[in-house]
Amino acid sequence: MASVCKTEAQVTVDAKLDSARIFIGQRMGITLEVSANADADVQLPEWDSLQQIVPGVEFVKAEDADTSYLNDGKRVMLSRRYYFTSFDSALYLLPEMNVKVAGEDYKSKKLALKVLTFDIDTLHADSIFSIKAELAPPFDWAEWRYVIGFGLMALIIAGLLAYVIYRLKTNKPIIRRIRTKQRVAPHKVAMQKIEQIKEDKIWQSEDSKEYYTQLTDTLRQYIKERYGFNALEMTSFEIIQKLQEVNDEEAIAELRELFQTADLVKFAKYSTLVNENDRNLVSAIEYINQTKLEEPEQQPQPEEIVVEEKRSKIAKMVLVGSIVVAGIVLIGVLAYICYRIYMLTM
Repeated sequence: MASVCKTEAQVTVDAKLDSARIFIGQRMGITLEVSANADADVQLPEWDSLQQIVPGVEFVKAEDADTSYLNDGKRVMLSRRYYFTSFDSALYLLPEMNVKVAGEDYKSKKLALKVLTFDIDTLHADSIFSIKAELAPPFDWAEWRYVIGFGLMALIIAGLLAYVIYRLKTNKPIIRRIRTKQRVAPHKVAMQKIEQIKEDKIWQSEDSKEYYTQLTDTLRQYIKERYGFNALEMTSFEIIQKLQEVNDEEAIAELRELFQTADLVKFAKYSTLVNENDRNLVSAIEYINQTKLEEPEQQPQPEEIVVEEKRSKIAKMVLVGSIVVAGIVLIGVLAYICYRIYMLTM
């Protein structure tokens, strides 16, 4: 049943019943449609929950209003659905639905509603049973095996994705290769580097800065491995202060002079003589020989090191593409799991 109200100032109000007949306790819906100018202020009717619009008919709830624009946005159509119910069988005349547009009242026509009751056999009371509680279907593992299986697959894919993304962001290899190398005593490593400096004859060239940089870096690395503090990140003054706790003054006297000369060369553009460079090289060798820790003769122990591999641009593109594909597969698996759960719980 439908009713159309008057049209004034380009405003129309229309109310429609879902059905003109319902049973006791059943919900009935009324769709209210209002057409007005787009710039008009429209106020739709409101009721409190369980409020009776007429004796015997109660308001249940209302949905949010739907809005659509017509005539290039000049007109607006508002549609809202209201739900009512009744617990008394009778023929009801529902009142107009009042709508305010730009401060003026517009009403729909009244609607007729028939509420029906059930025929009950009162002569045979034993045939009337109370409402039974809902019975939950028995749990069947066979129905859920796909959900469980795909759920485990989703966890594995998500874990692998998280691991690969983490390794990619930190620029670390996906698979770590470990190889072993023989451990060499710190003083032997330092002496090998000094021998290389001697062979290159850097101290004889005009590039004193490069010579002192290599020489002091070799000493810093030796001190770090020999005494266990990070000399690579310390200033020359801090290194000498730290060494005074473990060395005697005689051992570090010439080392102090070497570091001071190196700082002057590197930071003050100090020019050194060839014999001065030669003397500092000898000082470095003497310090290492005085402070080296002699280890007993034994089979050298292998040391594990992680081999870091640099990725090429193509490898990174392939890796990123794999992540995207794995992400799409993960979304598909999760969507399928949600669909299966929805179908099983309906």
